[in-house]
Amino acid sequence: MQDHVTPRRVVILGGGFAGLFAARALRKSPVAVTLVDRRAHHLFQPLLYQCASGILSEGQIAQPLRGVLRRHHNVRCVLAEATDVDAGARTVRAQRPGGGIVQLPYDDLIVAVGMRQSYFGHDEFAAHAPGMKTLDDALDIRRRIYRAFEMAETAANDRERQQWLTFALVGGGPTGVELAGQIREIAGHTLDREFQKIESAHARVLLFEGSDAVLGAFGPPLAHRAARTLRHLGVELHLGTRVTDIDAHGLTVRDHQGGTTRFGARTVLWTAGVEAPPIAAALARATGAEQDRAGRILVEPDLTVPGHPEIRVTGDVMSLNHLPGLAEVAMQSGAYAGRALRHQVEGRAKKPKPFKYVDLGSAAYIARGRAVVKAGPLHLSGFTGWLAWLFIHLAFLTGFRNRLGAVLSWSVVFATGSRRERAFTLTDNDAPAAGPPPQ
Repeated sequence: MQDHVTPRRVVILGGGFAGLFAARALRKSPVAVTLVDRRAHHLFQPLLYQCASGILSEGQIAQPLRGVLRRHHNVRCVLAEATDVDAGARTVRAQRPGGGIVQLPYDDLIVAVGMRQSYFGHDEFAAHAPGMKTLDDALDIRRRIYRAFEMAETAANDRERQQWLTFALVGGGPTGVELAGQIREIAGHTLDREFQKIESAHARVLLFEGSDAVLGAFGPPLAHRAARTLRHLGVELHLGTRVTDIDAHGLTVRDHQGGTTRFGARTVLWTAGVEAPPIAAALARATGAEQDRAGRILVEPDLTVPGHPEIRVTGDVMSLNHLPGLAEVAMQSGAYAGRALRHQVEGRAKKPKPFKYVDLGSAAYIARGRAVVKAGPLHLSGFTGWLAWLFIHLAFLTGFRNRLGAVLSWSVVFATGSRRERAFTLTDNDAPAAGPPPQ
């Protein structure tokens, strides 16, 4: 009679960088991995803004999870959203897209759910100012950007036309800076001479930032260079301001002195602030773990939850030594959690060494041939920074097809300024009403 040994059950919540690298680290381990994600694709989030601005297609920054993990025969993918954790019974509760519930038992749990957009208590802003954390967000932003120029072409008067040609971005971090630069390039180069009634180059791009500098995390020298480049492109910087209201026709901001100013803009994009998804709070309740102000889970040096060595938290949703929410942190922490679990299962190590993040630097793309890169003592900007940015992103893009397609798309944009991925669809709110036109 043959004995059947049940493999150790590992549940990974999230198919982003942290979850993907954790699953890869467990490829040859004697475990049964269940990867749970509310979406069926792995998203290269640092290039979302290029999908939103029409440089890259969604297929170039997103790969099916099943395709990425097709050779990992011990990994099973489940399309569902984790909603609760029973730490005592070691079970994850997840909701399928159709509303059904899935119960997933585990021996080990790796939490890699990432973060979502935060509106700092003003969730009503989301209806008029979408964030950019998902593929749906990027396609929505693409629609809003290119729709604005079309609407300006048929505007009834100069006031309405100027509102459609004004783009406001809230948040001066990498995403805000990258989007601001892209919109200016779209207005000044991509759409140049394509309209009869408007001059697309006259579009205004307003960037609002609560601190006194854009890209503050890059340090004063690079922040100053980035600001200078943005102003040269025509981006209007409004530093030291805080948004107090947003509606369909613009936004209101308050400066350090308490004065308020109203800006008319039909396109407002939110690129400031993140918070943990609800599953992080559910995990904290189930385990007694502490959370920081953004909802991140405080973890031990080996990324485990205090009192629960079978639960590891990785990526953006973990709080450890003030590590930034970067893709490199997610990759390294996910790989670390997977290796630590693999060594434990194989009996190679009783206690892993503390997680140590190796800073590979930060990069922000501003415009064609212009980027800023910070890697330890190395500070690059301009064309040199752009070349470094190009190398970094090619190195981490998932799949040969994605790398080749991205190179071709970047080459076309760099040489001509044209963008091939400009298609967008209208929502029910955008579509014209049925019936005869009003008299």
